Amino acid sequence: MLKFYQMKHIFEILDKMRCLRKRSTVSFLGVLVIFLLFMNLYIEDSYVLEGDKQLIRETSTHQLNSDRYVHTFKDLSNFSGAINVTYRFLAATPLQRKRFLTIGLSSVKRKKGNYLLETIKSIFEQSSYEELKEISVVVHLADFNSSWREVIVQDITQKFAHHIIAGRLIVIHAPEEYYPILDGLKRNYNDPEDRVRFRSKQNVDYAFLLNFCANTSDYYVMLEDDVRCSKNFLTAIKKVITSLEGTYWVTLEFSKLGYIGKLYHSHDLPRLAHFLLMFYQEMPCDWLLTHFRGLLAQKNVIRFKPSLFQHMGYYSSYKGTENKLKDDDFEEESFDIPDNPPANLYTNMNVFENYEASKAYSSVDEYFWGKPPSAGDVFVIIFENPILIKKIKVSTGTEDRQNDILHHGALDVGENVIDFKQSRQCVTYLRLGEFKNGNFEISEVNQKIPFDIHCIRIYVTKTQKEWLIIRSISIWTF
Repeated sequence: MLKFYQMKHIFEILDKMRCLRKRSTVSFLGVLVIFLLFMNLYIEDSYVLEGDKQLIRETSTHQLNSDRYVHTFKDLSNFSGAINVTYRFLAATPLQRKRFLTIGLSSVKRKKGNYLLETIKSIFEQSSYEELKEISVVVHLADFNSSWREVIVQDITQKFAHHIIAGRLIVIHAPEEYYPILDGLKRNYNDPEDRVRFRSKQNVDYAFLLNFCANTSDYYVMLEDDVRCSKNFLTAIKKVITSLEGTYWVTLEFSKLGYIGKLYHSHDLPRLAHFLLMFYQEMPCDWLLTHFRGLLAQKNVIRFKPSLFQHMGYYSSYKGTENKLKDDDFEEESFDIPDNPPANLYTNMNVFENYEASKAYSSVDEYFWGKPPSAGDVFVIIFENPILIKKIKVSTGTEDRQNDILHHGALDVGENVIDFKQSRQCVTYLRLGEFKNGNFEISEVNQKIPFDIHCIRIYVTKTQKEWLIIRSISIWTF
């Protein structure tokens, strides 16, 4: 009987859609695209189980610090199954292949302003032709207002028809009947009832979006629907991922704002989707993400500068209130992220607490910090394989500790690595130059050095009384 009513409901919706197409005033291209795309409309993936809904409602009533929460999440950490949702495909063609990166954004009707089309435009315009081959964009129109969705779908299909046909852009909707209870929720943090409902629904919106995107690519980045992108952001993300090869991470952040520019392994998306659903009424999504990251044993934020994504909306999707937040680390034009090939790092300086040498070589916003160095002290980078270097840049000190720089030092490059006292060292070194005001930068290294480089050495030429921060070491290769 349940199956009969579900099928009846589907046919009624299809009948309405046929009427809608008759009334449509979109261009010939828009009509053609909509006809092709709606062939896949309302494809049933599966049915939501009442038990799943009950689990969501029950677990969401417990605080995140409860024993039941910890136990439940331990069980969930081994769970990779999809949430049972029947998605409606509002604009889509079948995915031809798995991509490198899926970009997900969820959108609802705003009382003031609408930035969704500009966001989609920015994603595509800031990507090269080669980059476009490696990305897919999934838009979840999460508003329950069907008239609004129809208008937005028409706008998207008119403006981005070729991206839809190419399989780069998919527009979906998760029907209201799959949502958990959104009324009478706990008023945590003394939020008004409508605010609690808004942020709770947003958690579910994102959960359904993540669930859909779990198998579309290797990696997933979350954006909001009022964002502009940096030029060639995909290439920058790829470089960062390569630089972290062999290290453990759950979330990489390419913006310091809200839920913008957060990157995940796609295999983590089912767990994150379940996590958001289970605790949808507890707190805003960006707060829940902090708990998720910590529970999967990534203790610290891993954020990269410059930021790749910028908030451009002036009005919030909640009540149309003003939202002037901007990421001051954002750079719209392309920037050159260093390659920093795999290497081992060594120093004989006295390291302060956990500010170890490796932090100076990472793209993350961390640094090496040592007690006052003496003449002859060294900081050495030994590459796994000899490399051809294009550019080297070393920065010391920070804004709040501007005197903790290398006051007197030089940079050398070496070759002929040998094993020496349980470590590896280069036999010969050639000096490239001296530090100036705590910084060192040199280009066209390959034209100055007659050999492939196996080591880079920062050499302290004079004892100093100040501590030393090596903020970043950046290497560009061919």
